[in-house]
Amino acid sequence: MSGRPQPYDPLVPTPVRRRRARVDGLVAGAVSLAAHAGLLLAILAVRIQPPMMDEPDPIAVALYQPPPPPPEPPKLAPEPAGDPAPAKRSPPKLPVRPPKLVPPREVEPLPAKPAPTPQVVAELGEADLIGAATAGSGSGAGGAGSGPGGGGCDMVRLLQDALRKNPRVRAAMMQVHPEAAAKGKAVLVWNGDWVQSPGQEGKGLAGVRELIMLEVAFAPKACRDDPMRGLVLISLADGPGAPRLALGSSRWNWSDLLFAKSGRGRG
Repeated sequence: MSGRPQPYDPLVPTPVRRRRARVDGLVAGAVSLAAHAGLLLAILAVRIQPPMMDEPDPIAVALYQPPPPPPEPPKLAPEPAGDPAPAKRSPPKLPVRPPKLVPPREVEPLPAKPAPTPQVVAELGEADLIGAATAGSGSGAGGAGSGPGGGGCDMVRLLQDALRKNPRVRAAMMQVHPEAAAKGKAVLVWNGDWVQSPGQEGKGLAGVRELIMLEVAFAPKACRDDPMRGLVLISLADGPGAPRLALGSSRWNWSDLLFAKSGRGRG
């Protein structure tokens, strides 16, 4: 056969292969269309339901009926204009009694006790020092076999040596009592209690008092308890015009200097 197309002849039947291919295409299209239509119907048939929520419990509601309002008070008839209103009575006034003043009892005033006068330092002359005990001699010096005590303790010499070794003691005496030193008088520093020095705090001459009390405190007990009578004279240097101290009372012992108050009233 040549490659030229053959003229159509209606009397010549169409080949069977071309007719079957067309029928197969129509059937495939119909099946595809039916499948798509079924898928669309399936999608439209599915319902998406929201999640179910629990219903809340019902709330009980009680209706309140308020009580009826109180009845209005009856209106009083107006009083006639001619009758005057009754006057209000004031409560009776009670008589006011003045308070009865009772005079206080007569109390005798107690006289105020005068303040104790501080003892001012006394400057002793030679006449006042007659019979005063000195270091190593005289009654009351505490020397062996001398005086009423006879205890073998020369406390006067012990104090005199201790006071002479301390230059501040002589300087304090010259500063506080320059007139006594110039006139050769002795200064009384203890007569049962420490005597106050002029211009000094407290009893004054604190350094001198502390040194005397220190020497007495460290002395033997037999020496501290040695009974004494009268004054004791202590010289701070040899020679005339040297500062001197005097201490003592009628009856005393050296331990009284440690407790000055206990020395009062002896005699």
